[in-house]
Amino acid sequence: MADEQYGDPRLAVVYDAVEAGRRDLDAYLRVAEEHGARRVLDIGCGTGVFALLLAGRGVEVVGVDPARASLDVARRKPGGERVRWVHGDVTALPPGLGADLATMTGNVAQAVADPSAWRHTLRGAYEALRPGGRLVFETRVPARRAWEGWTRAATYGVAEVPGVGAVEHWVEVTEVDGPLVTFRSTYVFDADGQVLTSDSTLRFREREEVEAELTAHGYVVEDVRDAPDRPGLEFVFLARRPDPRQGR
Repeated sequence: MADEQYGDPRLAVVYDAVEAGRRDLDAYLRVAEEHGARRVLDIGCGTGVFALLLAGRGVEVVGVDPARASLDVARRKPGGERVRWVHGDVTALPPGLGADLATMTGNVAQAVADPSAWRHTLRGAYEALRPGGRLVFETRVPARRAWEGWTRAATYGVAEVPGVGAVEHWVEVTEVDGPLVTFRSTYVFDADGQVLTSDSTLRFREREEVEAELTAHGYVVEDVRDAPDRPGLEFVFLARRPDPRQGR
């Protein structure tokens, strides 16, 4: 299920303006270049920012997302016809995709909060990769307790959205239950005064937990890096589907 901020057509349109300045994507572009990826699966592609960056570089991209409204935004963007957009989760992917690289950018991995759905996602990504292909994603370091800064005062902003006008937005935590953090995003459309909210839950996983899950699903964990745009705040996991022809 997609959160309202991704699935509601009015919120999907403003998402890019609210989340402007995606410096986090630079690290993913470097991974794609580092491993010569020519076919990439973007899991939780949303409004297609990263998928279109790759497609603009001549990479074959499949973007999958459960939020139809976000995919509609992605399709309408310049170059949208270069990407194969798939509505759904990893079960909706075409068989035998043979991707060189699968990505989950923007903390998509944390948004898969249900343990069963997380295992399902890891299996689906594994099956979509060619032997020797890689999965890369980031998660926030639980010990840094990022959610303590998710207050209205700290997150308030105003975005100017073409064709929409000014949109005020902020985030507030509503519940912390062990590794699960639930927060509410609020959007105020100045043009007509409409207020929309979206509730989201993220799972904060320890590094050891993530590595164990990856190993259990057949991956080889190649590296756990620091996020260059958020040093000390996030883990970046790089895992590989073994290639039997190479003996590993």
